[in-house]
Amino acid sequence: MRNVIRVLVFIAYIVALAAGFLLFAEPPSKTDDRAKVSGIVEKILKADYGDDRPGLTRLHGELAPYAAQTGDKMFASRVRYWRGFALWRRVLNGFNDKAPKEEQEKDIAGCVAEFDEALALDPGFTDARVGKTSCLISLWSLDRQNQENRDTAMKHLTALREESKAAGAGNPRVLLMVAASAWYAPPERGGGQAKAIEMYGEALIVARRKPEKADPLDPTWGEPEVLSNLAWANLNKDTPDLDAAEANAKAALAIVPYWHYARDILMQNIRNAREGKPRATPPAPTPAASSS
Repeated sequence: MRNVIRVLVFIAYIVALAAGFLLFAEPPSKTDDRAKVSGIVEKILKADYGDDRPGLTRLHGELAPYAAQTGDKMFASRVRYWRGFALWRRVLNGFNDKAPKEEQEKDIAGCVAEFDEALALDPGFTDARVGKTSCLISLWSLDRQNQENRDTAMKHLTALREESKAAGAGNPRVLLMVAASAWYAPPERGGGQAKAIEMYGEALIVARRKPEKADPLDPTWGEPEVLSNLAWANLNKDTPDLDAAEANAKAALAIVPYWHYARDILMQNIRNAREGKPRATPPAPTPAASSS
């Protein structure tokens, strides 16, 4: 009987230890999930720069299990953002790859839905608004005659411009979006080529201020994208500045040497301009785009 009691006491001791460990130790699944998502985010960024559109589709799917974890709204909103980002970059790279219109429309619908989910979880998530606005502009770009798509895109862009005057002033991705839109606005409305280039310069200064303690799931990209937009602007302005365009493109490639757009399209267009050869006109300078 005493042996039975000893066994029962021992089992109770083990159970108590296990309960205490579970009570006070941080659940490993939460930490593991963040690490796994961070790894997928790195792959998404690499796939974007590398024009790996099939890879972006696959990585969008790999994030699906984590998007359902709505118990941690901040975590879930970031997962939704990066799912939207993957489809957004499929669209932007798709313009350069001449992807079918139907495929582009499907990806745009997907990325808008993901960014909407991110905003529902975190209404103050400005970067999700940047992505959604760019996707809506891309949708209008597919059919310039669609007045409804144009009005929707402009409504979101106007709201983002207003936001950039306040909280967005320290976000280079907001400034990038606003600068790109200024390129096509007349000077009397605060736009024009010179104004856009000036704003790109401001965005670059902000992009180079790296946050000291950034959450790996928060967007921090921007510097190479601003540089590529600056290169595009200097190449395509009324009086091209090819030296500045080349310097900006090379600076972007110094950060991301394998960037397909900057290396294979932008630099080639700059070389063609120097040699007096015709160059393919890339899509409008969409903020932070591989296809800017």
